[in-house]
Amino acid sequence: MTNTGLLPENFWPKETGRTYAPSRYLSHLEAVRGRYSLMHGLSHPDNSGGHVVEKSFLTGARFPSSAVFKNSISVDQLAVESIGHHTRFPFLALGVNGQHDGLLSVSRDGVFIPPELSPAKVYRRLFTPDTAEESEQRMREIGQRVNTLDFVNEKAKRLSNSLGTEDRARLDQYLTSVRELEQRLEQARVWQQREKPRVGVPQPQDILDNTQDVDRARLMYDMTLLALQSDSTRVVTLYLNPLEVLVKLPGVSDRTHTLTHHGNEPEKLEQLAKVEEAGLKNLGRFLEGLAAVNEGGSSLLDDTAVLFGSNMSNGSNHSNVNLPILLAGGRFKHGEHIQFDTKNNTPLCNLFVSMLQHMGLERDSFSTSTGTLTGLEMA
Repeated sequence: MTNTGLLPENFWPKETGRTYAPSRYLSHLEAVRGRYSLMHGLSHPDNSGGHVVEKSFLTGARFPSSAVFKNSISVDQLAVESIGHHTRFPFLALGVNGQHDGLLSVSRDGVFIPPELSPAKVYRRLFTPDTAEESEQRMREIGQRVNTLDFVNEKAKRLSNSLGTEDRARLDQYLTSVRELEQRLEQARVWQQREKPRVGVPQPQDILDNTQDVDRARLMYDMTLLALQSDSTRVVTLYLNPLEVLVKLPGVSDRTHTLTHHGNEPEKLEQLAKVEEAGLKNLGRFLEGLAAVNEGGSSLLDDTAVLFGSNMSNGSNHSNVNLPILLAGGRFKHGEHIQFDTKNNTPLCNLFVSMLQHMGLERDSFSTSTGTLTGLEMA
């Protein structure tokens, strides 16, 4: 997710359906044409307020600009609860220039999960073997958490005898969550005893200069590809924040935030287009990388649903409707520019429900959804 929006005239094709001519930005995705879909006319209901809405991008929680706003679980974390135990790392939350308040992944308690900003640290976590001391420390931490849960279970069982029917039902729900956490901890113990995968790619060097935002994002895309290719995790979020950065590109001399408030000045519009275009080039390179990984009759792109979008459609007026949304891979029937009502938007969470079902979750709703996304079918 990029938090600055995209210039609509450079992102959306003029035509709908399958025979559209690629826009300026989409021309950099021609190598994977037919393997992604565009959805025009999606947004979250009761979400307005410009940049602040990014905190609801993956949750759909209403009224994020309210002083009493309480967030809800993000769609990635909901998926993690069901499939996270299948891999060494249940999920990865990654970011580029992620110092901004709004993040992507949100726990069930409504708490933001801070992203990892260092590609080198991501690499070490995924592929560098733990020392004996690190492994022992990790096992001790898991053991301590298990002991804590045992203590909680014992206390809860004693309390249950003194509760009424309604309170006992609530306690049973809580204990179910505790048992699920115990299972995840046991799985973590098993993974800790297995060797990490080996890859023929050296550890990347972190780029400390944030003006090299394009290269920093490219490194995080590379770490995402390696994580998925090695099946170290199956859920990744990547938060891209070029907002307060002067992106080092030919012909760009202003910070991105300044450029988003371009006032329709041709020079600023062209500078902003160059920044956004570089971001789409990175996305295209990543999708091509996924498509190039053979998984025995299919590609990694076929087996991976990739959502790209923004919490704003246009950074100039801070509009939070008609969001730029692109879905690639995941064995969906792709290749179409799907047009929904641009006056009365379809809930973005409808797309999330379709993605959850694609992952094997028996879900017919999520947050503000009204069903699955019409026009998007499995191949």
